[in-house]
Amino acid sequence: MTLHAGAPMPDSLRHFMRAKQHPARSVGCPHCGAAAHKPCRLRTTGRLLPEPHPQRVSAWAQTIACCPDCQVEPATPCHDEGRARTTVHNRRYQEAEATAA
Repeated sequence: MTLHAGAPMPDSLRHFMRAKQHPARSVGCPHCGAAAHKPCRLRTTGRLLPEPHPQRVSAWAQTIACCPDCQVEPATPCHDEGRARTTVHNRRYQEAEATAA
């Protein structure tokens, strides 16, 4: 079978390719603006990155996991004694990874 440029990718192959991606790619990147399921880019050169920006991983963890440290629900930002954090707690990353596995 010959594949031609522009031919649609079979669903089985598309699923396989997405399975190898970091689960944080399921959300958009707040740092570089990459859309969901698209790779992050360097803002200065536009070069594609093999791994998502840390801000994207944090946004993903916030979206799908509760935080064991500050006891917030998914979609609610983490806090330290009432002060907002710019990232999520490390244990929330662990919860998100366990949820995605």
